[in-house]
Amino acid sequence: MRRVQKISREVVIDPSETTRRSPFKSKSEIKAYLQGALHDAYRRKNRIRFSQKGTEWLTVLKDLFNHLGHRSWMYREGRRDVYDLETTAGFLDFRFDPRTLKTSEEKAAYIRGFFDAEGGIPHSRDATFYIQLVQKDRGKMQMLKELLQLLGVKTGVLHNPSHRVDPSYWRCFVSTASHSDFARIIGSWHPMKRMRFEERMMI
Repeated sequence: MRRVQKISREVVIDPSETTRRSPFKSKSEIKAYLQGALHDAYRRKNRIRFSQKGTEWLTVLKDLFNHLGHRSWMYREGRRDVYDLETTAGFLDFRFDPRTLKTSEEKAAYIRGFFDAEGGIPHSRDATFYIQLVQKDRGKMQMLKELLQLLGVKTGVLHNPSHRVDPSYWRCFVSTASHSDFARIIGSWHPMKRMRFEERMMI
């Protein structure tokens, strides 16, 4: 039986301060962000579970759920440096179609949540900068490309890096010419990714 350990919050962020500093202007945008972030989660019975190394991003998600009036709780998986955040928020839907979002702000929030869950940028300051989105669902990746185009962010070709290694793994890069547009329009609410954007993109 796996042992779990309840933890105290290591990063304290006042929900009102979080939403004030963020680009979100409404609860509908927060919900859109969390629907995008759902790509890092899975369902266990009636609970949705997010897992991460470290608590930084999970703390942000917890504050967002609190702001919407939904309960969530965080714990450590045994002795490992892996933490889980669980919630029973009923609006979360793994079948959610982002094309139903009505405003540009909601679409940007959804992509931001997806990027924070499944996107990547270099960890090293010395590495060539890139912005990538990855997912094992080609249809979902195509929808993301279309949403980014609607928001004025250009992307490269949707491709499978290695059919031999994983034929269902799909990736696309944001075009170099659109890096600053992505940082400005989409950005990130993941503390580490946000910091890297600020360092590399001068925002």
